[in-house]
Amino acid sequence: MSYEPPTHTVERSLRATTGAKIIAGVDEVGRGAWAGPVTVCAAITGLRRPPEGLTDSKLLTVKRRNELSEKLLKWVTSYALGHASPEEIDDRGMTAALRLAAVRALEALPVRPEAVILDGKHDYLGAPWRVRTVIKGDQSCVAVAAASVIAKVQRDKMMAELGIDHADFGFADNAGYPSPVHKAALEERGPTPYHRLSWAYLDALPQWRHLKKVRSWAEGSVPEIQGQLGFDF
Repeated sequence: MSYEPPTHTVERSLRATTGAKIIAGVDEVGRGAWAGPVTVCAAITGLRRPPEGLTDSKLLTVKRRNELSEKLLKWVTSYALGHASPEEIDDRGMTAALRLAAVRALEALPVRPEAVILDGKHDYLGAPWRVRTVIKGDQSCVAVAAASVIAKVQRDKMMAELGIDHADFGFADNAGYPSPVHKAALEERGPTPYHRLSWAYLDALPQWRHLKKVRSWAEGSVPEIQGQLGFDF
């Protein structure tokens, strides 16, 4: 598959307009999974030429993604991961959980970024961080693309380890996302300790529906259901 390689255009723009020199690219993985944390990677790359083939992790084969991740871990100036647990997702909702994971990643970096490039159109990070949102930033921005690949590979490894004691769920293959194997295991065994219990998939499991967590929404707020896939996939 051919694709345009990412550039430093946004980084250069931020440097010119804000004076920021330390800029982190931020991307997340695990938003739509049934199980496991949502994981955010913050990566600082500077303006150096990236490894060949860098792009959004979703456009890469597993083999190529793993190979590229190994190169990126040595190439990036610095990176850090932040996670929000299934319990935190259930208690706070996805938007707040994403912010929690992103702040954890950014604060774990050895230097504090002066600006952040956030993949997507919604700024779930907010003040006091100086944020530039970029739609498809994981394809167009070097730092965000690097964060995308690192986040995906590291979370996949984590889910494979979590799945050792729950082999029927296929976490090593589906990373906690919906799949026929995952669905069958849920129907037979119910959710593991790693499952998000506020997610819509439980609505289709009569024998396990009593485990579903329902948060109390603040007055005037709307429940977050985006990405909460049920069994119709």
